[in-house]
Amino acid sequence: MIVISSNNFCNFDHMGAIGVFDSGYGGLTILKSLIEKMPQYNFIYYGDNERAPYGTRSFEEVYEFTLEAVQKLFEHGCPLVILACNTASAKALRTIQQKYLPVHAPTNRVLGVIRPSAEIVGELSRTHHIGLLATEGTVRSNSYALELEKFSPHIELFQHACPGWVSMIEEGIINSPEGLAKIKEDVEQLLNQSEQIDTILLACTHYPIIKHLIGQFVPESVTLVSQGEIVAESLIDYLNRHSEIDEKLEKNSEVVYYTSGDPLLFDQQAEKILQFKTKAIHME
Repeated sequence: MIVISSNNFCNFDHMGAIGVFDSGYGGLTILKSLIEKMPQYNFIYYGDNERAPYGTRSFEEVYEFTLEAVQKLFEHGCPLVILACNTASAKALRTIQQKYLPVHAPTNRVLGVIRPSAEIVGELSRTHHIGLLATEGTVRSNSYALELEKFSPHIELFQHACPGWVSMIEEGIINSPEGLAKIKEDVEQLLNQSEQIDTILLACTHYPIIKHLIGQFVPESVTLVSQGEIVAESLIDYLNRHSEIDEKLEKNSEVVYYTSGDPLLFDQQAEKILQFKTKAIHME
């Protein structure tokens, strides 16, 4: 894998990278799996850290910010963009797919993380009782319940919003006594909804960053499911079925990182998640 710096980024434009977008650092958990499963592909990651978190924002704001990000990634030569953010997938994806793309970018594609997760998670539960931890925006949208009804109508879904988690993760204080107390409280509130929950989907791409902390408050009989590998496998299948999209994608194992926030801070946090160094570029 080659990490592109700001000095030679101009040579990377229009090279058919897969765009990966999140409100902050969480989408890096998706990108990490994509790089592991699809190492030959080029990627551009964009984190809107300056305006994170998205979870408590209105539908209108999330749609506006997400569309801006998609447009920027299109401008940088990405024919395919993955919304590596559950809130953006819940609040913006359908409108972008149905209204924006047909008019403004009919040959480009934008995919989310909710549908791939809903297709798989129903198969993982023995009791058919699944818990979901997510942002307020994702829970309010009821997107997972709607998708699970299509793929696994036998599943009972129990949802719980975790306000504050993303902010504490972005600020690096989630492992403080206050942060751990909040995790414990939210996990207990979810598990109290049903004693039969045996699978919990971490339906925010930030949450796998603290999977080890969440696991402290979950019984051993309960499986925590992250989305990275699910999304990566789904994307591989999608590209196998859509050769017209795959043919547009360059395969030079190159990755560029963008942030709307402080690039140095981004690099510090990204290294903790990815386990290798990045050189982020600021995007207005």
